[in-house]
Amino acid sequence: MKYEGDIIRPPSEAGSLLLQVTVGCSHNRCTFCPAYKSKRFRIKSREEIEEDLLEASRFGTVERVFLCDGDALIIPQERLSAILASVRRHLRGVRRIGVYANAKSILRKSVEDLAQLKELGLGIAYLGVESGSDEVLKETGKGVDSRKMVEAALRVKEAGITLSCTVILGLGGREGSDMHATETADILTEIDPDYASALTLMLVPGAPLYDKCRKGKFLIPDTFGLIRELGVILSRSRFSDCFFTSNHASNYLPIRAKMPRDRERVLGLISDVIASRDGGRLRPEYLRGL
Repeated sequence: MKYEGDIIRPPSEAGSLLLQVTVGCSHNRCTFCPAYKSKRFRIKSREEIEEDLLEASRFGTVERVFLCDGDALIIPQERLSAILASVRRHLRGVRRIGVYANAKSILRKSVEDLAQLKELGLGIAYLGVESGSDEVLKETGKGVDSRKMVEAALRVKEAGITLSCTVILGLGGREGSDMHATETADILTEIDPDYASALTLMLVPGAPLYDKCRKGKFLIPDTFGLIRELGVILSRSRFSDCFFTSNHASNYLPIRAKMPRDRERVLGLISDVIASRDGGRLRPEYLRGL
């Protein structure tokens, strides 16, 4: 398999074949994300993808495939359909194909387009919602407001594709913490995804927000302030049937919960941790990472 640059995938795709069909991210303007800043976006050629698939076909049974890099759904419909068909042709055991998707790329496709991709094997889309606050979305360069984010998410669901949404604790900074948490809960309620996960903001060199933080123009909430945001999101959100996690390596308090069944249990845990302010119950700093 020929990969260009670092390859990033969702934690739940750890056992998947990683097939790089694009290089970088078509948007690449999010101020908190340094992941693709060194890559110039391009769609890989049919020949490159076919070569990787031929190699992968020798691996034995492959049940899951994840299409990298940051936004494979931006690929034009006809070309993406051909890629999905090639995956199924070369890897006959594939049960699910996953992609990262941003709202802008989703909205370039109709429900019918997305349903066609589902028929070709696209089983799950990972949407970086990040925040429900229009102010935070604007400040962090997401390129869409909350209404467009909801529209995109609901379009994926209408097409029958499993939807996994991520949000980022701390993205509103200290001053915007309450607004960020409450409005993020509101957007998650409206979207009602199949899966939702909270990551915690970690700033590294290369991300514009890192430079802003170093200059003192952006302050991340303290550890228990971040956990409090998690509590607000979970207490205010209303899910019909969602698996919620905060077990990403960036988080201080790992949680796995079936919502709404486990709602009171996890809220009790969060409340207890905040009240005790016992750092020993949290993931130590040296084990946190992106």
